[in-house]
Amino acid sequence: MAKALPSIDPALPLDRHPEQVWYTSYGSNTHLDRLAAYIKGGRPPGAAREYPGCRDPAMPARSIPVELTGAMYFATESPVWGGGRAFYDPQPSGRVLARAHLVTSGQFTDIAAQEMYRTPEQDLDLDLDLEEVLTRRRAVLGEGRYETLVCAGQVEGLPVLTFTAPWGMNDVRWVPPSAAYVRYLAAGLLATGAWDTEAVASYVAACPGATGHWSAEDVSVLLGTGPDQH
Repeated sequence: MAKALPSIDPALPLDRHPEQVWYTSYGSNTHLDRLAAYIKGGRPPGAAREYPGCRDPAMPARSIPVELTGAMYFATESPVWGGGRAFYDPQPSGRVLARAHLVTSGQFTDIAAQEMYRTPEQDLDLDLDLEEVLTRRRAVLGEGRYETLVCAGQVEGLPVLTFTAPWGMNDVRWVPPSAAYVRYLAAGLLATGAWDTEAVASYVAACPGATGHWSAEDVSVLLGTGPDQH
C-alpha cells in the first residue's frame, strides 16, 4: 500500500529564523545515498564530482514524500552527470513529486552552497538569511542554476524550502537527463513508499526534457538496475 502524503500548508511559517527546515529535493537528492555526498562528503557512483559535505554531517532526522505545485523539467548540461539537470518551476498548475528532508538551517545553507559550486567555508557568509524567502516565498541570490530559493509553505510549522533557477520552464532549451541521473532521481522517489514504480516512471518520462527521450518503460528498467532502493 502506498504511503500517505503529508499535506503542505501553503501558508508561510511564522518563524523567520527556524532552527530546522524541510530541504525539499525533486532531483537526484531524493535519493539518500546521493544526499549523503552533500552532507557527509564524497562522490556518489555515476557522478564526476567529489563534494566537501556539510559542517554538520548528521543525516536528516526524517525524510518524507511531498508533492509541490508546479512542474519539473530538465535543462542545461550537468558536468557532474552529463545531460540535463532537474529544475522546478512553481508557476504551472501541475504537480512535482519530491522528498523533503528535515535538516538544520545550517545544513540547508551548506547544501545550497555546494549546489552553487561553493564550499561550506565560502557559503554566503556561512549562513543564509532565510527571512526574504520566508516572507516573499522567493529569494533570488544570483543568476546561477540553483541560486533562487523557493518556499512552498510549511509542514508541522517548519518551512518547505527548495532551490531552482531564476528562469521559467519555457525560457530555456530542455535537455534530456543521463541514465545515472534519472536512476537516482527515480529510485529516491520510489524509496519513499508514496508512489509505485509505474507512477514514478510515468511521472519522470512525462517531464519536459525527458519526454521523447525516456519512456516510462525505460525508466522502469533503470529502476530495476539500481541504485539500491533502501
